[in-house]
Amino acid sequence: MPRPPLLPDPVGLHLANLDTPPDWDAEFGFSGPLELEIGSGAGGHALEYCRRNPGVRFVAFEWRKKYARDTQDRAQKHGLRNLRVLEADARSVVPRLFAAGSLDAIHLQFPDPWWKRAHFKRAVVQPDFARLMLEKMKPGGLFDMRTDVQDRAVNMLSILEGAGFVNPLGTGVFHPYDPEEAPSTRERRYLVSGEPVYRARLRKPS
Repeated sequence: MPRPPLLPDPVGLHLANLDTPPDWDAEFGFSGPLELEIGSGAGGHALEYCRRNPGVRFVAFEWRKKYARDTQDRAQKHGLRNLRVLEADARSVVPRLFAAGSLDAIHLQFPDPWWKRAHFKRAVVQPDFARLMLEKMKPGGLFDMRTDVQDRAVNMLSILEGAGFVNPLGTGVFHPYDPEEAPSTRERRYLVSGEPVYRARLRKPS
């Protein structure tokens, strides 16, 4: 069965073009925890997480228009009023869109590994951006990271801990699978195949 056509216009531009943080209560129509996903991909995690947590206001960034528009379209069709998808690069928009201490959680699911050394600088988790994400989070906020690439996982974990995130299991320790977590589209495949996934649930100090 063919997929329905993409939405004709970029999604989330009214937010991505802002110079200062919006009134999130007005944007969503209700108050509650504010959470961010960087790189929502095909949308599996964002859609399932929002279905399970209707009181959470969830902002998902995805620069690939196919995935961004499809995810927003599916959210609308399923009546998920707590999800906003932004077709934009999080690194350029997050600094403007979220006030310091405003985020309850940040989710980073299977970011592009950027295999070539010349492309390492394109990786989301860099020291400066990690410090920025820490600043945007509330004390005690959660940073939820998952990847299937071990050396990238080790590097990202080191950068995040170096930026000030606290690992409750100890420095450099990955977290076990939690069946209560909402899996991404990609993670579902790994749960079936048994391939390893490297997870970290870090906290901003209270």
